[in-house]
Amino acid sequence: MLAGLAATAAVSAAQWSGAQTAAADQARPASRSGAPLSLTLLGTNGGPAPLATRYGISSALVVDGRTYVVDCGRGAVSQYLRAGLSMPSLAGVFLTHLHSDHVVDYFAFPLLAAGTPGTTGFTTPIDIYGPGPAGIDSTVAVAPGTVPGTAEMTELAARAYAASPTFFMSEHTGTDPMTLLRVHDVLPPSDTGASATHTAPDMAPFTVMEDDSVKVTAVLVPHGAVYPAYAYRFDTAHGSVVFSGDTAPTPNLVTLARHAHVLVHEAIHPAALLRMGLPQALIDHILATHTDVADLGRIAAQADVGTLVATHLGPGDPAVVSDAAWRRLLRDSARRGGFAGSTVLGTDLLHLPVRA
Repeated sequence: MLAGLAATAAVSAAQWSGAQTAAADQARPASRSGAPLSLTLLGTNGGPAPLATRYGISSALVVDGRTYVVDCGRGAVSQYLRAGLSMPSLAGVFLTHLHSDHVVDYFAFPLLAAGTPGTTGFTTPIDIYGPGPAGIDSTVAVAPGTVPGTAEMTELAARAYAASPTFFMSEHTGTDPMTLLRVHDVLPPSDTGASATHTAPDMAPFTVMEDDSVKVTAVLVPHGAVYPAYAYRFDTAHGSVVFSGDTAPTPNLVTLARHAHVLVHEAIHPAALLRMGLPQALIDHILATHTDVADLGRIAAQADVGTLVATHLGPGDPAVVSDAAWRRLLRDSARRGGFAGSTVLGTDLLHLPVRA
């Protein structure tokens, strides 16, 4: 129902000044940058409703040749390949929350690419990190019981699509996708006191994963009834990138993003949503669970980040809010919020090297 949230993608403040707006329009294949840390926006639309002009929300972070996908909106697999990213480089997938517009293409990665040779497939197991069970009952008639977390969701998807790998394997041409996934349910530390009725209490970031190239930390963020919903921070030797996920303004995100080189944050433009004639109840929900683009400059200034990248645009349809209008809104937000770093409007397939 959301038309889409506006996006900005950015490198470090030292690398971007007046040139960032032009760069936001110049996507180039990720494989050509050669940077040890780079960000590619695979899709920048917000909300479940599909658009012809923007793909669903998804981003890819390349760290020393390993690729980590954050959220898997509509078209994420196709955009991944269009961006010039090599499927064998895929090391992990991180899901901020389990709304449809963030997970609809998730199982397409293993279903289509697991065990496939060459650059369009992967044969080494990948790690999946996503919200654990919410602990609430499902209201879907064909799915009684509690709402599944990421691990159970993956198992159910594998069951639903079991025919395809079974047929392929019977002819010795396929792989069971589940053999190439290591799925991790992410739950907040027990001492946060978080629950489905207290979704995002003030908290310190906690570690989700760490290896020799990257450390990923997370905090809970408020997104209406959704629990758990996370923002993720990737710290590397080459710089740090934070993804807000879907969130209303929260001090947790400011804490997580402190001194990051890049903050990739969702954005809505309330006045444009009001002009679209959406039901009032839906507008009220959107305003209560997302972040007004007018607040982004203040948030980026409080966190003292180098570059602010707006994505998950709402509305995402350029016929409703043009890219030029989004850029004006970002500039105005930065000025009013006292943010002196760079602002970049995110566009599909925008590729940006990140430098500390």
